[in-house]
Amino acid sequence: MKYICDVCGYIYDPEVGDPDNGVAAGTAFADVSGDWVCPECGVDKDSFSEVN
Repeated sequence: MKYICDVCGYIYDPEVGDPDNGVAAGTAFADVSGDWVCPECGVDKDSFSEVN
């Protein structure tokens, strides 16, 4: 399951992760640290929605 930022449209893909910000490839969104923020606009995880 991928997640999209409701503010800027950035897509978090668990297969890719966010290695530039310390999230390894293969990390499920639920397992991403609570203090992680969108790398594009800086909003928190609560501003993301599931996408298929």
